[in-house]
Amino acid sequence: MKSFVPTNAPERRNWADTLLASSQHMALIDAAKTFQHYQRGQILFREGDHAAGLYSVSSGHFKVTKVGGDGKEQIIRLAKTGDIMGYRGLLAGSGHMANAMALDEAEVCFIPKSVFFELIEHNPGFATSLMKLMANELAETEERMLHLAYKPVRERLAEALLLLLRTYQPPADGPPSFTISRDDLAALVGTVRETASRFMAELKAEGVLSTKGSSITILDIKRLIEISTLYD
Repeated sequence: MKSFVPTNAPERRNWADTLLASSQHMALIDAAKTFQHYQRGQILFREGDHAAGLYSVSSGHFKVTKVGGDGKEQIIRLAKTGDIMGYRGLLAGSGHMANAMALDEAEVCFIPKSVFFELIEHNPGFATSLMKLMANELAETEERMLHLAYKPVRERLAEALLLLLRTYQPPADGPPSFTISRDDLAALVGTVRETASRFMAELKAEGVLSTKGSSITILDIKRLIEISTLYD
């Protein structure tokens, strides 16, 4: 998980558009797709559930989580508008490999399993883009696991806050802000709530950020990047 300032750079393009935009097969997709609305806290799918199709986030945000043997939740991914979910369970022929929950009001485009595999079989561009997506996500996951293993909590917290900036992409005018519960922030950092809150208080005292309830405003992105890369 690399540190960064939020950007609309090409490498962070809308994966849904990249995968699904094909004049040859759009009619097939349009005929089969459905849209589903979710409120904050609603479950999209649970680990072990039958993988019935592909999910493309039309609006809103989701957290993708795993629960460890100690019962603690770990956020392994944040999904935003344009992101794809559910394809790993489809390709593996098994149930979903994680849980997905809406972080705010969201809309998801659902594409049935039969159409997903028809696209793979008859659309080489779709299959190639899917492999690129999987490679990118694998690289990010490996880097995140490495950081969890050797980076101190303070640096991981700064990295997580930068990830949240990229995910929520706040408007350019004014200090960027987003909303996340302290429990979710701790699950993203890979620590307990009390520890995350303590380091948040330190960053607040240093003038790096301000908070109001679950809302976080970043006041010094440059300093946040410096903190996140101390061990790179």
